[in-house]
Amino acid sequence: MKATLIQAAAFSLMLAVMPSAAATLPVSETVPVKSRQIENFKIGSDQKRFGKLEFIGGIEMSSSSALLGAISSIRFRPDRKSFLAIMDTGHWVEGEIERDEKGRLAGTSDLTVTSMIDTNGLSEQVKERMDCEGVALRDGEVLASYEGLHRVDIYPDPGFAQSPPLATLPILIRPKSLRPNRGLETIAVSPKESPLAGGVVVVSELSFDKTDHLYAAVLDGPRKGIFGVVQKDPFAITDGAFLPNGDLLLLERRFSFAEGIGMQIRRIKGADIKPGAAVDGEILLNADMGYQIDNMEGLDVVVQPDGEIRVIVVSDDNHSILERNLMLEFRLVE
Repeated sequence: MKATLIQAAAFSLMLAVMPSAAATLPVSETVPVKSRQIENFKIGSDQKRFGKLEFIGGIEMSSSSALLGAISSIRFRPDRKSFLAIMDTGHWVEGEIERDEKGRLAGTSDLTVTSMIDTNGLSEQVKERMDCEGVALRDGEVLASYEGLHRVDIYPDPGFAQSPPLATLPILIRPKSLRPNRGLETIAVSPKESPLAGGVVVVSELSFDKTDHLYAAVLDGPRKGIFGVVQKDPFAITDGAFLPNGDLLLLERRFSFAEGIGMQIRRIKGADIKPGAAVDGEILLNADMGYQIDNMEGLDVVVQPDGEIRVIVVSDDNHSILERNLMLEFRLVE
């Protein structure tokens, strides 16, 4: 409660001293969504178990609105139904999932899409300034990671959709070391009861350190510092989320004209993440064009009331008629 009051006061002060920000507050738009259920992950097969994950179900989403698309990261609220996602076009996306009588994904509510506001109080900025690739939730805050103009901005929660960032979290990595379109793709908040003790982790998509490992960093907490992630060529990291025990799941995708698209999910032990380390881990799932995948860019971990762990991944259609907006759900099989 104290943090929320402080953030509310800070936001009110910003509006008082920056009248231009109040004048450019964005208007939220409602995006209607139609969904088609996906019953089988492997095309032409009723197989359910894939590596360490069991497919539960999925949906393909479409809309009459051109706004739907470009979803790069997703985070579910504690009710396990409401979610916040971001588009790499600089938009917030809010909605709720719907389930059928068997508990499988059946659709989503209409989505609320709002332009993000930058530090100058302006929305609808050019992509180089507002290319948001990752989102994470922390007590009273929404953290958003950007590439191009590499940074992590902190927004108030609630109130993020109508607020400029309240602060910027130092990323530790020299911005010039990050490639313009291959920067901070992943941001995730570790569990408080874990080796990282609630620390925020960022991982780059395809920016390499001097040892040819992907740049990554713990931005705060007892293990604050830069580390590396072993790249699994030809894959690039697109998102990640922590398991309750502190292990980090990384979503990775590949694309080539010769082999098409692919995705995999890798598990990094939380105990291995520390300054100076080069971490690697077990591949839980690997899929190619023989499966119901697309340009998979977002991943979240959702813990059920009975402790069962679900993994939900979403795709970025790049606003292209050749790609799809997918949401797929798996059960982690320990």
